[in-house]
Amino acid sequence: MRFLKTTLILSILLFFNSLAQKNKTVASGETFPTPPETDIRLFYIQRSSNASAVVYDANLTADKKLNPKNPVHTYWIRYSEDGRKQELSTIQRTLAYGLYTKEVAGEKGSYDGHFLAYRKRKFVVKLTPQGEPVALFPINGKMQILKRVFVNVDESGMMPSVIHVELWGKDVNTGKEVYEKFKP
Repeated sequence: MRFLKTTLILSILLFFNSLAQKNKTVASGETFPTPPETDIRLFYIQRSSNASAVVYDANLTADKKLNPKNPVHTYWIRYSEDGRKQELSTIQRTLAYGLYTKEVAGEKGSYDGHFLAYRKRKFVVKLTPQGEPVALFPINGKMQILKRVFVNVDESGMMPSVIHVELWGKDVNTGKEVYEKFKP
């Protein structure tokens, strides 16, 4: 059993190291393709290591409510390959890009959550009064509508490390674009 665990950990480390050797880091995500807008799109994440995007869509039921068991559907758009849609692997979902969500007490249809890989900033997923799904995320200290995340990653070592994170969104009240860059 111990040998199996050690082998698994080494395999994961070698996998991430091989990705670091293959991928060229770029300075800005603005040169990457933009996932097409949809009525259920909450936000997406891109990393400096390649153009692929992790997309977060609202997971709606037949009656257009957020699915209480899983309000957000997360998947890849593999732009660095052939642009196909691909579900996250178990490791990606549980360690890197997955979300933890739970219904807000007293607010049916509203869900608190956080990224499994970064728990310091909590978000809320809900429907607006017009029925549009939104993810409210702290940008510049205020809950704003999150639209895009860019993570500048250093993959030169055994494990990737985050250099900085950039957030783009819209002000809840004015609709104006908001932006924040921070080092986690």
